[in-house]
Amino acid sequence: MDKKRAKGLVSIVGLALLAACECDTSRDDSNKIEVVEDESLRGTAADFIANAGDRVFYAFDKSNLSPEAEATLSRQVDWLKQHESRKVLIEGHCDERGTREYNLGLGERRADSAARFLVNHGISGDRVRTISYGKDRPIAAQGSQEEIYRMNRVSISVIE
Repeated sequence: MDKKRAKGLVSIVGLALLAACECDTSRDDSNKIEVVEDESLRGTAADFIANAGDRVFYAFDKSNLSPEAEATLSRQVDWLKQHESRKVLIEGHCDERGTREYNLGLGERRADSAARFLVNHGISGDRVRTISYGKDRPIAAQGSQEEIYRMNRVSISVIE
């Protein structure tokens, strides 16, 4: 598969997951999308998103992990253990409420809590990086105000 087609497939899978996202932290992940049986996709970002999930949602003004967040991160641990050459960048995001500085700190605490979970469950720290975008890079811009807030209280794991 050429790079252009692979990038297109990654975009399509990502958009499909975003469109299907209920942004309810209590959602059932048992209906996750499985990657097509194309062996060339094994170990790719699309494979990670489809089989592990890339988003962990948080309550308002919180950085602690819910049971649903831990379930997603456990799948990420399993995936990363199967693909030992891959690294992950965890992005911390916040909704628009609060100051820029406060939200940068909160986004950092969110990313760090997800990273700590991965490391505490056997992923080498040199494979995990974090960054906080605070409220500077909103994930969602459409929907009811509360839906937008919920979708933006997130950490996103990006395969590198």
